[in-house]
Amino acid sequence: MDKKTLVGISYVSAWIIIWGTVGSLIDFYFLQNTYLPGSIGQFLTFIIIGFISSIAAVYLFPIINKNFIT
Repeated sequence: MDKKTLVGISYVSAWIIIWGTVGSLIDFYFLQNTYLPGSIGQFLTFIIIGFISSIAAVYLFPIINKNFIT
């Protein structure tokens, strides 16, 4: 496995962890105050955070890629 592949796999893995963590923290708040487990609100929370996370990941990838693959 070359360095470019390793950086790519690590980057995607890190963003999945970031998405899950941020989504869970936001979901925890809403579960306590706003909606019930398994509701459409919980589904939308993870979809919206996933969308925002994907945009951030695509935007930041060239910066990370340039710094680690030289």
